[in-house]
Amino acid sequence: LDRVSKKRGNGEGSITKRKDGRWMARYTVQTAKGPKRKHIYGRTRQEVAAKLAQATSDQDGTLVFDAGNLTLGEYLDRWLKDSVKDTVRISTYERHEAIIRIHLKPAFGKLKLKAVTPAHIQGLYRDRLDGGLSPATVQKIHAVLHKALEQAMRWRLVPNNVADAARAPRPAPKRISPLSSGETRNLLEAARGNRLEALYVLAVHTGMRQGELLALNWEDVDLNEGVVRVSRTLTRDGGRLAIGEPKTKRSRRTIHLAQIAMRKLKGHLERQQEEMERLGGLYRNQGLVFTTQVGTLINPTNLRKRSLRSLLELAGLRRVRFHDLRHTCATLLLSKNVHPKYVQELLGHSSVSITLDTYSHFVPSMGKHTARTMEDMLS
Repeated sequence: LDRVSKKRGNGEGSITKRKDGRWMARYTVQTAKGPKRKHIYGRTRQEVAAKLAQATSDQDGTLVFDAGNLTLGEYLDRWLKDSVKDTVRISTYERHEAIIRIHLKPAFGKLKLKAVTPAHIQGLYRDRLDGGLSPATVQKIHAVLHKALEQAMRWRLVPNNVADAARAPRPAPKRISPLSSGETRNLLEAARGNRLEALYVLAVHTGMRQGELLALNWEDVDLNEGVVRVSRTLTRDGGRLAIGEPKTKRSRRTIHLAQIAMRKLKGHLERQQEEMERLGGLYRNQGLVFTTQVGTLINPTNLRKRSLRSLLELAGLRRVRFHDLRHTCATLLLSKNVHPKYVQELLGHSSVSITLDTYSHFVPSMGKHTARTMEDMLS
């Protein structure tokens, strides 16, 4: 009897009995080139229904893909569109897209997704290292590929994540160059009276990231209570400066200000109001705390080249990055035996282990302090 089942199981699609006695199921899959009809055959209806249920199952409840002829390049494009875009910061999406476009697709984008092996991946890492890329950059390539293939496994396009079997190079420890307490005082003295003096005071006193400082809005500052709420950061949208979400959930935090930081911020506000009155309609007020002279976002490159570099020269100090002011804050606090957990919360690290891994070797007195404490307890 050639008939279509009146009641289909959940996700079964269309099941019919053929004239030759076999059962057949039809269903649709999404491919990189659009919808495609697929067929399944079996001797009994139950057999076909079971095969159909397995073929259309999806752990994430998302679209079912036809992985048979899907290339890695096609999959990565679809992964970027469906799983990455609008789920991460714009700058993160752009970095993922660049890694895929520059490194992954040219290397083996035309290979079928199911044909990619650990040897292919390991060969790519070796080739990029020999070509002059740093271990840290190759590690980022690995991270993006591993993340993409992990999603392919969840979508049941591949049985396992082959990137698990490839060994990414270990990046060298990040070099940090914090200022000493004396150097920090010299820098802040050189910044005295500068229109961005408060920026440098907050950088050293709070350890806020450069992007967090440049995106800081007056509505996030309470000068009466003496607190700053970090809720946004500077990002790039297609190369243009923009304000976006903080780096991590822990980056959203409330920071209590020292008295000197509050005084400098109040003085900065008065100076900014004078600039607004002087420029009138030419001032583009966006509510930002730290701005250019016309009220717009400060370009980080300009901050480094036109402001920080000049202050370091004026103070007679070696060149350091703006981010090293954040490191300066952490190392100065830890050197005075401030608990690492407090430093973690101040900096907005996602875990205290990051704080300890980054800074413990910059505080040699910590080991001696631990030994003396144990000796005092047991003697």
